[in-house]
Amino acid sequence: MRASLSDLPLVLDCVSFRAGGTTMLDRLSLTIGPGAPTLVVGPNGSGKTSLLRLCMGLDAPSEGAVSWGGRTNTPQTRRAILFQEPVMLRRSVAANIAYGLAQAGYPRARRAGRTEELLDRVGLLELAARPARRLSGGEQQRVALARALAREPEILLLDEPTASLDPAATRHFETIALMAAHSGTKIVMASHDLGQVRRLAGDVVFMVRGRILEQASAADFFDHPSTPEAAAFIRGDLVL
Repeated sequence: MRASLSDLPLVLDCVSFRAGGTTMLDRLSLTIGPGAPTLVVGPNGSGKTSLLRLCMGLDAPSEGAVSWGGRTNTPQTRRAILFQEPVMLRRSVAANIAYGLAQAGYPRARRAGRTEELLDRVGLLELAARPARRLSGGEQQRVALARALAREPEILLLDEPTASLDPAATRHFETIALMAAHSGTKIVMASHDLGQVRRLAGDVVFMVRGRILEQASAADFFDHPSTPEAAAFIRGDLVL
């Protein structure tokens, strides 16, 4: 299924991004390699979503360059993105997954079996025939995650996917995401939940006003923040 070329490292080289006259990202440089999940944190409006969209290739930088494995023009087949509000097709749960497999070019004859595997992986096999839009928010997000995993992504980008979920649904989602990470998928996840960041992160990218102020291991970020803004953010103080 996967091509031999890797999309890692993912590199943003002095990238700026403007939309409607507003600078969303300002001269940002970042290298993301394989390994444990990278968590992107920062106050609202810091540019986390814009960063993930550029990493996926949904938007092009206004200045600078984004490259995947040293290439600036590469298809999105090895990447997947999941947003805070999942989009469910007007189909059954199983059909939503089968659609993801079809989009990934998975052989038709093997889709039914692979659909079952993915639904079992996210704990929704018993709901395969149910209309996807009738599921709870947490269940819909797990369907969306299974559909993203159907692409067998090397890089999985998650934009605050648990922001609207209760604690139990959040922990279930985190467990599935960590299983994907342990299987070799590089997860880059935006989150506003510092408890979640502590549970999941191998390293942390801290953003304020469209710029990266810190990139450090999770332990260093929490125990030895190198900027006053990061220290204030960890304390729960307002950072503008």
